[in-house]
Amino acid sequence: MRSPTPLDQPRAIGQARVGVRSRGSVTAIDTLRQSGALKLLFPRQSTRVEAVLVNTAGGITGGDRFDTEATAGAGSDLTVTTQAAERAYRAQTGQTGTVRNRLAAQGEATLRWLPQETILFDGASLKRDLRVDLAETARFLMVEPVLFGRQAMGEDVRQLYFSDRINVRREGTPVFRDGLHFDGDAAAELDKPAVADGARAMASLLWIAPGAGGALGATRDIIGHAGGASLPAPDILVCRLLAQDGFELRQKLVPLLDHLTQNNLPRCWRL
Repeated sequence: MRSPTPLDQPRAIGQARVGVRSRGSVTAIDTLRQSGALKLLFPRQSTRVEAVLVNTAGGITGGDRFDTEATAGAGSDLTVTTQAAERAYRAQTGQTGTVRNRLAAQGEATLRWLPQETILFDGASLKRDLRVDLAETARFLMVEPVLFGRQAMGEDVRQLYFSDRINVRREGTPVFRDGLHFDGDAAAELDKPAVADGARAMASLLWIAPGAGGALGATRDIIGHAGGASLPAPDILVCRLLAQDGFELRQKLVPLLDHLTQNNLPRCWRL
């Protein structure tokens, strides 16, 4: 990780916190706080709550700090997504942007963490950490798509610092841990057959729910040769996808998310 240097210009800071609870057959907002460059919108009126994160700073660069917390109370139904793809821009030497996400789902709750793509530009420096705490009977769907530059614009990422950590616990016991780490020439690493074999887009997906194993066959049919899916436990489905660019990634990812959300994928994913 780059050695920190003094900040020589203002940086974006944002915090957002949302909690929901069940009121019979309807999920309602229980707590809501937002400050700085992070805002939450709630576009869909239904029995569930859909929260859309908006970064009003327009992206992330070195020294920026963003924190999000989301809690689904017992029996509630919460989806958290983003208004658009997040962008991590070139950072000044020695400066790293940080993103901290904390999620929790209580008994019989359903929580979906469905951010759109994070686009990493050449020279970006980003440290991201996602931690999830689940009750034994909670359901959880997560996707984390990442693009290394925009292939349609002829971009390649030759200098990148990206540290990404995901930790999911159920009743305090770790059930899923994942991580990516790039420090240097990302394009050269991605070209290695054992890393991405030339792909410039990838996504990790996790589905924890009773009967999740029943989705394994359909998941493999949808993604085909673009990735792999496995069952580390009967109720835990893990999937990884690779693609040449963001367009190709979405061709597989959107149908898969439609299937796992029963066609309730947030509308902003289709804009």
